[in-house]
Amino acid sequence: MKKTIITVVGKDTVGIIAKVCNYLAENQVNIEDISQTIVQGYFNMMMVTDVSKSEKSNAELAKDLEELGSSIGVVIRCQHEDIFNMMHRI
Repeated sequence: MKKTIITVVGKDTVGIIAKVCNYLAENQVNIEDISQTIVQGYFNMMMVTDVSKSEKSNAELAKDLEELGSSIGVVIRCQHEDIFNMMHRI
């Protein structure tokens, strides 16, 4: 299983979750866990996903999601689980 951590941050607007989830479904990325909050109009979502069935590489997924984020006014980051864990170690 190849896991990635996807974060979405930005001003809240209609359709953020739908657009991100549609992209993931179209690319055979399974959402294993998801958390989202809205604080004073700012949207924050974090997902743990399984990308093992996707035909795209992690780099391609990250680039596509970054472009999708730009088109809807949010910042989307996609990182391999190991990289995410190393960056957030204490």
